[in-house]
Amino acid sequence: MNKLKMIFNIIKQPFRIVIYFNSKGIRVLSDKKYLEMIYKNKFGKKLDLSNPRLFNEKLQWLKLYDRKEIYTVMVDKYEVKKYITDRISDQYIIPTLGIYDKFDEIDFDELPNQFVIKCTHDSGGLVICKDKTKLDIKATKKIINKCLRKNFYYLGREWPYKNVKPRIIIEKYMKNKEDAELRDYKFFCFNGKIGIVLVCTNRQKDLEETWLDEDFNLIDLREGGHRNRNDLLKPRCFNKMKKIAKKLSEGLPHIRVDLYEIGGKVYFGELTLYPASGFEMFDDKKWDKKLGDLIDLRLVKNDG
Repeated sequence: MNKLKMIFNIIKQPFRIVIYFNSKGIRVLSDKKYLEMIYKNKFGKKLDLSNPRLFNEKLQWLKLYDRKEIYTVMVDKYEVKKYITDRISDQYIIPTLGIYDKFDEIDFDELPNQFVIKCTHDSGGLVICKDKTKLDIKATKKIINKCLRKNFYYLGREWPYKNVKPRIIIEKYMKNKEDAELRDYKFFCFNGKIGIVLVCTNRQKDLEETWLDEDFNLIDLREGGHRNRNDLLKPRCFNKMKKIAKKLSEGLPHIRVDLYEIGGKVYFGELTLYPASGFEMFDDKKWDKKLGDLIDLRLVKNDG
């Protein structure tokens, strides 16, 4: 009965039908039509692609019309390491312990007691192992294999992910000795300039998101109802982080550069072209316009 009810509800709402097929990797609508539909459902208004002004609108526009091949390298969690090495230095790279096409290729006996395992082609699919003797390998395999079967492109039509080869990467487990927490510093950058900074803390329990300007001052931005902190101390390498973020964003309309500070050193996390896939739910809508003003689409239009 529950399955019949679910099917009936899906049939009554065409939006749900599209989402269902999309989750199965079946492309029912073009990228443009799909993004217009998702945007309308999310924000309750039409997506303006002819004259985009808002941050979320411009990110959707960039998905459709800014299609440089290098973006596929930049979102690949393994290939991006060479990209970062070439752009800045390999000193910022978190060591790779192994790269695999299939889960069964992993020899856990050869791995250290602590490590992080994730897929190269998606976002969010990872397992953190703090004690190998307690790792549930069967459950880990289920999580990773589920991620391997999915093409992350279909969820938000972020085309750079479409052709990323699905692989498994295992990295060294990193943590701060001072507080045993790996704080994530996310720099929202616009053609070599920093707009805002998001610091994510307490990720394993109750996520805290603290929004700052580039001088590490609190700003009034809130998103998704997450808690923020007013007791954060500026990391020792914050100025170096800013230089790295600016360097990696040169020539790009927008990129989010994620960095860590561990033991006084800066480490690279990842590059994100479309934060929240261009569906950021700012508590105060003024930030959608403020950040939108920082994206210069002429950088793309003038590429020819």
